[in-house]
Amino acid sequence: MIGYVTLGTNDMEKAAKFYDALLGEIGAKRMMEADTFIAWAVDPKQPAISVIKPHDGNAATIGNGVMVALACDKPETVDKLYKKAMELGAKDEGPAGPRGNSFYAGYFRDPDGNKLNFFCMT
Repeated sequence: MIGYVTLGTNDMEKAAKFYDALLGEIGAKRMMEADTFIAWAVDPKQPAISVIKPHDGNAATIGNGVMVALACDKPETVDKLYKKAMELGAKDEGPAGPRGNSFYAGYFRDPDGNKLNFFCMT
């Protein structure tokens, strides 16, 4: 059920070097990368781990930048689950929609403030 986990960082270069070396030990390689994040996986169809600069612009701390991503089968499922989260009182952190060429996601915080998303590869 878990698709990937993000970990906040304040030093992308340092984090990248650390995880390139550490995760390389298990055969993981960078599978996605942008200015604010890098994601590694052994196989793009398997769970991944990434480092990210927090979206809110604040410093990464334990918890700020951490998010649980829940894998879905198609964009329509992401839409349905994101809408349901909103109906149940979640706070919008980025509406469901395409992010790049092959990624579709909707971001939210649960009533306790935990950040999650539903996503699929397209």
